[in-house]
Amino acid sequence: MSNLTLYHAVPSRSSVARWMLEELGEPYGVHLINLRAGDNRTPDYLAVNPMGKVPALRHGDVVVTESAAICCYLADEFPQARLNVPVGDVRRGPYLKWLFFGPSCIEPAITERAFPRTEPPSRSTLGFGDFDTVMCTLTKATASAAPYLMGEHFTAADVVIGSALRWGMLFKLIPERPEFVAYVSRLSERPALKRATEKDAKLQAEQAS
Repeated sequence: MSNLTLYHAVPSRSSVARWMLEELGEPYGVHLINLRAGDNRTPDYLAVNPMGKVPALRHGDVVVTESAAICCYLADEFPQARLNVPVGDVRRGPYLKWLFFGPSCIEPAITERAFPRTEPPSRSTLGFGDFDTVMCTLTKATASAAPYLMGEHFTAADVVIGSALRWGMLFKLIPERPEFVAYVSRLSERPALKRATEKDAKLQAEQAS
């Protein structure tokens, strides 16, 4: 029995953590959470994640929630997979920035765009600033990715940013700029992402039947 267990629902944000686990190459188990059935609101699951959200990751006696935190944890906990930038490396600052840019800037920016307010708030009150600035920042980063955000070194930051771009463009919440499309296309060729996508498609089909 693996000591890595992903609390997972399809389709959901936990696909980010599943991709990361596939990149890691370590054996892991999946505890499927049926959101429609309310599995995420049961006392047993709320004891794992009081927010009632997925993903959650159990590693032995450690429980980690939030997609980017899970990716960061796994990358640091299993350095042999070379999915992190270690402490002491000058590239760790930019790596951490991109690792958390997804949940702190991309997600709230596209949510703000998808559900506009009657009276837009002042730009200074929003942690991400504004949608256009977020998109322009991402455009510059993906344009210079060679082929990844950290150059030739694929990291957990690519999992987080790549997942956000894939999801955003799929639902037409992020513009299909050439830089985004090219970057996501490169990521889509990664065997780990293909495996994660295929496994989730199979799970979704089984749930539907």
